[in-house]
Amino acid sequence: MKSVQISLQMASQVKTFVSIVQKYSYEIDIRSDRYVVDAKSILGIFSIDLSKPINVEIHATECDDLLQDLKQFEI
Repeated sequence: MKSVQISLQMASQVKTFVSIVQKYSYEIDIRSDRYVVDAKSILGIFSIDLSKPINVEIHATECDDLLQDLKQFEI
């Protein structure tokens, strides 16, 4: 599993983020404090506190292309 910290401040960023992660077949979660939601669920993402940085947990060993796609959201 790999993890990266990102920030999603605007609804347009959330929409872009979800469209990126949906292209990948492996499981991707978002962790904010004690809450964990599916990163491919736009409603799940809007249910957490987006004012703070969030952790993206990628459940795959080879995910360099996804990490490259997520660079735009990194803190």
